[in-house]
Amino acid sequence: MKLFDCDKVKITGGYIADKQKLNRKVTINAVYDRFCDSGRIGAFDFDWIEGKPNKPHYFYDSDVAKWMEGAAYILHDNPDSELKGRVERLIDKIEEHQDGDGYFNIYFTVCEPEKRFKDRDKHELYCAGHLFEAAVAYARATGETRFLKCMEKYADYIYRVFVIEKSAAFVTPGHEEIELALIEMYRYTKVKKYLELALFFLNNRGKCESEKTPYNQSHLPVREQTEAVGHAVRAVYLYSAMADCAFETGDNELKRACFALFEDIVTKKMYVTGGLGSTPIGEAFTHAYDLPNNDAYAETCAGIGLMFFAKRLLRLENRAEFADVIERVFYNGVLSGLSLDGKAFFYENPLEITLSEHFESVYGKRRLPITQRVECFKCSCCPPNLNRLLPKLSEYIYGLESDTLFVNQFAESVLSDGKTECKMHTDYPRSGTVKISACGVKNVAVRIPSWCAKFTADREYTVKDGYAVMESGGEITLRFDMSPFAVYADSRVVHDTHRLCIQAGPVVYCAEGIDNCEVSENLHALCVPHDFDYRIEYDESIGLNTLNISGFRIQSAKNTLYSRDKGETEPVTIRLIPYSAFANRGESDMLVWLHAKY
Repeated sequence: MKLFDCDKVKITGGYIADKQKLNRKVTINAVYDRFCDSGRIGAFDFDWIEGKPNKPHYFYDSDVAKWMEGAAYILHDNPDSELKGRVERLIDKIEEHQDGDGYFNIYFTVCEPEKRFKDRDKHELYCAGHLFEAAVAYARATGETRFLKCMEKYADYIYRVFVIEKSAAFVTPGHEEIELALIEMYRYTKVKKYLELALFFLNNRGKCESEKTPYNQSHLPVREQTEAVGHAVRAVYLYSAMADCAFETGDNELKRACFALFEDIVTKKMYVTGGLGSTPIGEAFTHAYDLPNNDAYAETCAGIGLMFFAKRLLRLENRAEFADVIERVFYNGVLSGLSLDGKAFFYENPLEITLSEHFESVYGKRRLPITQRVECFKCSCCPPNLNRLLPKLSEYIYGLESDTLFVNQFAESVLSDGKTECKMHTDYPRSGTVKISACGVKNVAVRIPSWCAKFTADREYTVKDGYAVMESGGEITLRFDMSPFAVYADSRVVHDTHRLCIQAGPVVYCAEGIDNCEVSENLHALCVPHDFDYRIEYDESIGLNTLNISGFRIQSAKNTLYSRDKGETEPVTIRLIPYSAFANRGESDMLVWLHAKY
């Protein structure tokens, strides 16, 4: 499937447009300011010496590069002299401090110059990859290529060191990312060497005995991998590159591995929010169905990486399930990483907060995710990842295969590429009505969301691979039933046994103590029947609908810890908000999975 990029598609209104505006007006500047405070921007002066504050970290290049990439995407559609000036000043520093051979890395130039390409675990190639992506994005946005020329010089040097000389102390990167970045460079520059270098890193992964470890997916050659293991972000970045290379080369073995890995993730290792990574130990996948809620890692970057991976799978095959996963993780496990005011962030995205468990004793402090977003982390990869994702959301909406236009996501938008034209009117996900007018194609294939139990269309259609396919011409109207419904987990997910969560459209809901303190001081005392009643209310501060649902409170026996008395239940009304909006009103208990009343 050909996916239309942001040159051809504009999001013109609605919920997604609001998030893009927030990123453009607030978040991109908030991240830059914190990167100045923390020394990340200043590190590009290459003037740190022992004894000075803000010693550069080995991932600082990547944090700032992602910010630059996000700024480039914003500049593409929204000229901003101040924002462009910030990027240009960073490019000045890159030009000034790049080695004559092309090498560029702050940490290994200023802090440990003797260890250049000696330590696989210190993100050298990861940083390079993010710089490459930023350079391509800036060239696309502005037509200016001096940043790209610097990074082409660096890529040529890496090719020489790893492929020709084989002089590095390792063969493949410890933190994957450069692979997919090289493919982006290849697509933009048409220089085949960059695709060859990406394939070199992929083809050698899992083959060097000294590098074999599941932590960074080096335990097996990539074409033999069928189970998602190890560090979740590294995994989905690797899988994204595998899908890209399968697309560029027609490698069916690589394609089959990608599909197997996706299947393993979404059927055994993905949270209902789309979050990935069950444990903070290694920020990693664990084993099938191990999805704890209160200490879920579910890193924001892993959710974004899952979107990258699923988008690339759509290029390989028109299957609605890939777009379904993009939708699930974006509206839930990705947007939860950003505060409603656009200034603060979650790195981890738990599905449960019980404040009484967050305590410190003489024996130490239990390791649980933080309960409030912060403006910057010591490892602050997630904020600039949001900066670069949000302006590119238009690339997830439309695809083309032969004479059929595929509508993969729903947003008020316009597509125009000279041959194919389309307008979509919708207030999704606040409403399930979608109106589409397309020309230049014979058919329109509209994704039927996997959550949708029933829908209507105002013309005849056939269903294929999760899409409603109909002839184009005139305005097509579809109405997806957005009624709230209960979701149950596989019984092997022991943390969710005898529980349910509530979803309406693509939005997963949660209960917060701040809204329900009058009905119960303990969210765990609440339970919900499968046939609950509900009332929908729009919340302007969130930008989405909230729910008031019928449920029950369990009243335990008084003055005894254990009893034969099972406790009475009394009917109550439980208020739910979109999961993505939790923890925006101060500390509070929170539950996604409520007890089910049978």
